[in-house]
Amino acid sequence: MRRLLAAAAALLLVSGAAGSAAAAAPGGRPLSAAASVQVPTGVTAGAAVFDRQTGTFTEQLNTSARFRSASVVKLLLALDFLWNRGPDYTVPAADRALLEPMLRSSDDDAASHYWEVNGGSAIITRMVRNLGLTDTNPPPAGYEGYWGYVSLSARDTVKIYRYLLDTAPAPVRDFVMGNLRQSTRCAADHFDQHFGIAGAFEKPWAVKQGWSGSYEKGTCGTGGAATASRPAAPAQAPAPAPADDVNLSLPALHSTGTVGAGDRYIVAVFTLHPAGTSYGKAYTDIGRLTRSLNLPGAARPAGWWYGTWSDHVNVRRDPSTQNAPMTQLPAGVEVLVGCQKRGQKVDVPPYSNDWWAYLPQYGGWISNIYISSPDNRLADVKDC
Repeated sequence: MRRLLAAAAALLLVSGAAGSAAAAAPGGRPLSAAASVQVPTGVTAGAAVFDRQTGTFTEQLNTSARFRSASVVKLLLALDFLWNRGPDYTVPAADRALLEPMLRSSDDDAASHYWEVNGGSAIITRMVRNLGLTDTNPPPAGYEGYWGYVSLSARDTVKIYRYLLDTAPAPVRDFVMGNLRQSTRCAADHFDQHFGIAGAFEKPWAVKQGWSGSYEKGTCGTGGAATASRPAAPAQAPAPAPADDVNLSLPALHSTGTVGAGDRYIVAVFTLHPAGTSYGKAYTDIGRLTRSLNLPGAARPAGWWYGTWSDHVNVRRDPSTQNAPMTQLPAGVEVLVGCQKRGQKVDVPPYSNDWWAYLPQYGGWISNIYISSPDNRLADVKDC
């Protein structure tokens, strides 16, 4: 039964094989040829791509639609802290120790600290005025303590990045963008946060991601799963129905940032997913949407996109199970396969497989037995 399901999945997934035109596999398509936003079934999305070189948008989809910000609001928390700090915009060591993990690893405790000490919703009121935002609102009445309930749109997010890149004092720009360029794969709450922009494009990129909803616990890293002590939108909180109809309950996954030399492209992708969607499925869907965006000349990673099955698939440093895993994949997530080779045989009765896939975006290996394909060796993937 697993093989039949895998065969069906492979027919769908191989058609999404990615890479440059030269690297595209038979049956795949070079993603550089994408012409319009492709929104997966069941996903609600708002997206914008602004080309700073030409001063024009290359993609606009529901750009004024409001989404709960989740951790994307941390951009505004950082800018509010840095606003008018003096001629050199010095960040004290104690604040650097909070702001850097907040921007790089999406640390929620740091966000809660600045939300509380700097006035909560007043932060948003100030930043709306300072940046000329039109769709951004504080959390709804009764939920003032939930910074993740701040509403944002794709076009306002582009404005935030345009301010950072074109208007902000150099120390502010360098501090915020420098930290976003150092985004860690594993977030502070052990969620894998290199979806969307970080998976669709080659570096240089800088990202601030967001996620919110009743997802399973994060599995990223080797230290075990954990949840933040104060999540942006706890699952047990009843979801209010604010006047502007911002959905506060469906699983959300957002990817924002810049792509290309000189931060040429500003990209903002906001997505909502059907109730009960797993993190791996949402991760896959925002990845497919982001890969379809039109960023002329932006470098795309070479390889082939495949689905995986099973929970907590280990990523290894070599094609064997001898060493401790580097990290674990979100359940069922789609991964980029760079090449494959034979290694240690892995048994998942009644199946065995000695082929392993190299995942360049993780710098590690997974057994092909966990890839959605009817054969042990992936037919269209080159050997390492």
